[in-house]
Parts: sequence; C-alpha cells; structure tokens
Amino acid sequence: MKTAIDIKELYESNYLQWLEETIKSLKSRQLGDIDYENLIEELEALAKNEKRRVRSLLEQIIRHLLLYQNWHIEKARNANHWAAEIISFRNQINEELTTNLRNHLEENINLIYGNALDYFKTKTKLTNLPELCPYTLDQILDKNWLPSS
Repeated sequence: MKTAIDIKELYESNYLQWLEETIKSLKSRQLGDIDYENLIEELEALAKNEKRRVRSLLEQIIRHLLLYQNWHIEKARNANHWAAEIISFRNQINEELTTNLRNHLEENINLIYGNALDYFKTKTKLTNLPELCPYTLDQILDKNWLPSS
C-alpha cells in the first residue's frame, strides 16, 4: 500500500502510475490511501475541460447557423458545406452531452452566442444581428433543424 506521502510524490514523478494507484485504492475502498488534494484538482480540471469542449462545439454550430441563415451572398456556394459542418458538430456534441453539460450550455448560451457572433461579424462584415441568441438549445442540437433565411 502507498502512504499518503508516497502517492503524492508519485503524482509528481509518474502521473500514470499515480492514476492507476488511485483507481485501485478507490475500487478497493482504501480511502486512506487516496491523494485527495491532487485527485480533486484532476477532477476539477476534467470537468472544466469537458465544459470547454461542449461550449466550443456549440459555438461552432452557432457560427455555421449564422452563416447559413444570414450570409446570403455566399449561401449558394457554401450552404451545403455549412449544413454538413452543422451536422458534424451536432453529432460530436450529442455524443458527449450529459444533463449536467446541457444545463451548463443553457446557462451560458448567450455568452457562447456572443463569441460566435463576434466571429461571424468579423468574417462577413455583417452587423445587423440580434445581440441575444435567436435559437433555442433544442433547435441548435436538433439534427433536422436549420434556420430559415
């Protein structure tokens, strides 16, 4: 068995082994052998990365929805590409989405939309768009939905 000091040293010197030892300790309910400080840090980082990942995917979907709906001068040439990108990002996000992550997206949809809108305005030079997200999360994630132009 690793002592708390040994496992903390292992975290610094051999992360993979630290992870394997932590998993073993958790599975065997050897809670005294857990490096709680580093485990909590790792779990917080994991949650933060998952949130960042789904926010990024949602932003990509919204960017392409905005392009599809509003960039009329480019639509004839790019509509199929934008629609395919929307499907691709939807597939990725729907594979990852949990209730908790979905709630996170709902809470942050206008912030995510704002980032997508900044990208859209810079790319297209179009500016007459709503400041708040005109799409619901259900619409954004619906594989069969595209906005009317």
